[in-house]
Amino acid sequence: MESEHGVRFRNDPTALRGAFGAVLTPFTDDGELDGESLRRLATWQRNGGLHGLSVGGSTAEPSAQSFDERVAAIRIVADVTADELPFLPATGSTKLDETIQLTGAAAEAGADAVLVITPYYARPTQDGLIEWYGAIAREYPDLPLVVYNVPSRTAVDMAPETVHALRLAHDNIIGIKETTKDFEHFSHVLERCGQDFLVWSGIELLGIPLLALGGAGFINAVTNLAPRSVAEMYDHWQAGRFDEARRIHYALHPLVELLFVETNPAPAKWVLQRAGLIASDHVRPPLARVSSAGRARIDRLLERAAAVLEHEGIVLDAVSA
Repeated sequence: MESEHGVRFRNDPTALRGAFGAVLTPFTDDGELDGESLRRLATWQRNGGLHGLSVGGSTAEPSAQSFDERVAAIRIVADVTADELPFLPATGSTKLDETIQLTGAAAEAGADAVLVITPYYARPTQDGLIEWYGAIAREYPDLPLVVYNVPSRTAVDMAPETVHALRLAHDNIIGIKETTKDFEHFSHVLERCGQDFLVWSGIELLGIPLLALGGAGFINAVTNLAPRSVAEMYDHWQAGRFDEARRIHYALHPLVELLFVETNPAPAKWVLQRAGLIASDHVRPPLARVSSAGRARIDRLLERAAAVLEHEGIVLDAVSA
């Protein structure tokens, strides 16, 4: 599982704390993977001061991509991180064999850990989840594995007791990304698993509350629009500058709302195209580009976020609804 970039952080899970970018996947207007735009976007997020990068999660439209496309995207972002900051790609799918193969490809590309979503559509039991994650953990015992719990997209919620059972059974299951608005869930996981278990928030507005409980940080989509601000929010909190962290938290509200004007990542792609960071706002079916009504709402939110955009160095073209 060696990579040309090495695996600097693989044996040090404590290094996997902070604000991580959930990089979306750009496509061309013809719908092909746009590696050049992906590299530019990932580099911009890295240069914004984020503490790590991820690709292949929900924001990246993984279910609309082929195995080879997902591997290509992983390799591009691994090259951007260049083993100088942690890389945590998402490798889950609906099929166990494909998840195992993609996890292996990510390890070979230089992943420091992998993020594996609960299998969607099948609605497995908690026992089924234990068997699923156990199979992956046993296949790659030297690779840190992070559970990805996002019940709004998968129709299954991993119980805190299940997380605890996996932690006890597998030394390489080191954490969980919680993309749930059930904030009690965070607390129950940390209470059962201990605060050395790494828990990230995938919900933008729950990042700071999770840090207050001892969480590891956040892996979220707003980094595509405001990487510098998200990184600074984490840094301020860790340094005890709580008022500054809260100021950024509230300043990011319009951009967080913008992400979900219509289905993520279509709104972010429309803004990023206007900013020249990606070449096209194409999203693959069944998603659709942002509607005219959605664009009008986004423009209003961008006005509210003007100070943040200026801080990020984002200059938008004159396109409007």
